Amino acid sequence: MDWNLGHYEHMAPQLRPAAEIVVGHLAPRRGEVVLDLGCGTGNAAMIAAGQGARVTGVDPSPRLLEIARATAAAAGLDAGFIRGDAASLPVPDGSVDAIVSVFGVIFAPDATAAAAEFARVLRPGGRIVLSAWLRLGALADQARLRGELIAGIRGESPGAGLFAWHDLGALTGLLAPHGFAVTMHDQALAFTGASPEAYADAELADHPGWVEARELLEPAARWENVRADLTRLFAAANEDPGAFRITSRYVIATATM
Repeated sequence: MDWNLGHYEHMAPQLRPAAEIVVGHLAPRRGEVVLDLGCGTGNAAMIAAGQGARVTGVDPSPRLLEIARATAAAAGLDAGFIRGDAASLPVPDGSVDAIVSVFGVIFAPDATAAAAEFARVLRPGGRIVLSAWLRLGALADQARLRGELIAGIRGESPGAGLFAWHDLGALTGLLAPHGFAVTMHDQALAFTGASPEAYADAELADHPGWVEARELLEPAARWENVRADLTRLFAAANEDPGAFRITSRYVIATATM
């Protein structure tokens, strides 16, 4: 997914409550070196920096990094932001006390490489706290719809290659060979809007995945029904008859060395 596309900065504030909970589990100490992986516009980085940590945000999107830098500077926070990805973290060996990732590393194409990088950059006794969506509910259905449409155009199998970051057994199998013990806690996050139609329109306009999908689907005459399909999906899951609300479940995973 190309995170430069769309307007993820319009969506990021919705995830701030989850970032606060994830950083709360990390409990960064003053002066600790913290890496925010898949930082986006810097939600978790700002929170950790505000608690006195020395934070570096890493993300593949230059545009989102610029937004994060401007936000940190305006707030007077000690946070730096550099381009990179989970398979090749742009920091030295053993230079990080803790890694945080709020719905970031879950998009890494190569989970095995990411795990090796975690072990490389963390100091002895280092820790990781990350959040991952459960694959159920309206947001998961939306991602599944988008994945099926894209896979149909590309002739691929939907969901192929996705690592189950939300599954304790899978994550333990990934990280235990590097000396990590993993625990998980369930959480939930609400998303709200004026109506299912308005929420669908915002997702289609802002979400990088939908903007990227449109570039594939429109030339193939597969885009025209997407808004109606997505609106029906959200209407069926709506918890607020007078407006729009869905609740999405996720896990917070903590890995310690």
